[in-house]
Amino acid sequence: MSFLWQHLATSPCIYFEMKKKSHINVRKSMMASANDARYGQKESADQNFDYMFKILIIGNSSVGKTSFLFRYADDSFTPAFVSTVGIDFKVKTIYRNDKRIKLQIWDTAGQERYRTITTAYYRGAMGFILMYDITNEDSFNAVQDWSTQIKTYSWDNAQVQLVGNKCDMEDERVVASQRGRQLSEQLGFEFFEASAKDNINVKQAFERLVDIICERMTENPELADPSTTGNRQGPQLSEQPQRSHKDCAC
Repeated sequence: MSFLWQHLATSPCIYFEMKKKSHINVRKSMMASANDARYGQKESADQNFDYMFKILIIGNSSVGKTSFLFRYADDSFTPAFVSTVGIDFKVKTIYRNDKRIKLQIWDTAGQERYRTITTAYYRGAMGFILMYDITNEDSFNAVQDWSTQIKTYSWDNAQVQLVGNKCDMEDERVVASQRGRQLSEQLGFEFFEASAKDNINVKQAFERLVDIICERMTENPELADPSTTGNRQGPQLSEQPQRSHKDCAC
């Protein structure tokens, strides 16, 4: 059994297995969460893909992770989003290099009190979007700590994209583009500035990350073997995870 398959097979996210003792508090009465769950079930029922990549969006609270995910997955944006509690997800299928790739994209809470929950999902992730807010110095200063967490809790071949979000708010910028670029070079990450609101570089950031993952698989024949990352039928998803709710301004 290959090293990659061990990570994918044991990931609680790949098989959507969440233990009943999860600390995520879900309000069953929220209709929006119920609608999202039905959408997720429909997407997950389609198992015809070549590869399945698990991607996490991480970073401080209020940097715009949820808006970034919704813009990419649904091409929608609303300023009314609120902070994610625990972890949430969406599924999107794309085509790259004649391969059908299913992306399981996980939106994580940035607050410290949820860190134990969210780091449990790092295992098996093939890619990370590490996000900061160009109008928030603290979120930029926290990038190094988030990078350390990736190295601690994920596997060595995970690819990372550094994204400075909210580039539409140029008048409120406190983090210069050059600083973001320099930090990404120091950490060995690729760099984008983006805006979920104006749909700037959202698709580009995700698809570049997917391309990097595919390039690494090409370089490593074992990773490129569909039997180690999925197959035409794909692994069966045994259970849908509980969905998080939102409780404060994002």
